[in-house]
Amino acid sequence: MRSKSASRKSQASSEGASEEDFSFARNRLLVEIADDAERTESYTGRASFKESVMQALADVPREAFVPDGSRRKAYDNRPLPIGQGQTISQPYIVALMTDLLDLKPDDRVLEIGTGCGYQTAVLAVLASEIFSVEYLEDLHRSAKVRLTDLGCQNIRFRHGDGWQGWSEHAPYDAIIVKAAAARIPDRLKEQLAPGGRLLVPVGRQHETQFLTRIVRSPDGTFDEERGLPVAFVPLVEDR
Repeated sequence: MRSKSASRKSQASSEGASEEDFSFARNRLLVEIADDAERTESYTGRASFKESVMQALADVPREAFVPDGSRRKAYDNRPLPIGQGQTISQPYIVALMTDLLDLKPDDRVLEIGTGCGYQTAVLAVLASEIFSVEYLEDLHRSAKVRLTDLGCQNIRFRHGDGWQGWSEHAPYDAIIVKAAAARIPDRLKEQLAPGGRLLVPVGRQHETQFLTRIVRSPDGTFDEERGLPVAFVPLVEDR
């Protein structure tokens, strides 16, 4: 992902805020995320997140991914509405999910739920190729334009059913699902490479959901670990 200083200045001035304002808020947010990581260690097993993950959050301008009227709140550590009943995830959750993927620079990542593209941009900083699937066509189109304008060159986009994954480009080193599944989709597990990591919130809407991490062993078996309680919109299954 390329430098975004020019884009940041333009977005800041359009809302009467300076890049210095966003920079201060961004640094404050990183401290809050570090504190949250320490507090939730009993659920996640991680008292801190990798330096590369924290740097990616520092590098990606979150204000570019929220509606104009919410830009002053872009670095609040909470989700924000982006339209069509969807939200941009809480930054701490973005950091946690990214960290749990244990990404390496040459990894190929499948993302289910492009949304506004913020998580996609963070992944694009850390991995070689991102394959991102979005069910809602308007979100798919706007995220593609936004991320292209921001200079992301290692992302492929698809409008379609995330439950089915994107088998044409499988296997993947990591798969991240940004909506809650009532059960873990078998098609996604099948598209993991040996040693690959799948991260998915599991549970029904309005019930307790748990961030679940699945690792595919070299012999093809799967190790599953349930972690932090979370709240996500439901993953749509196109039957």
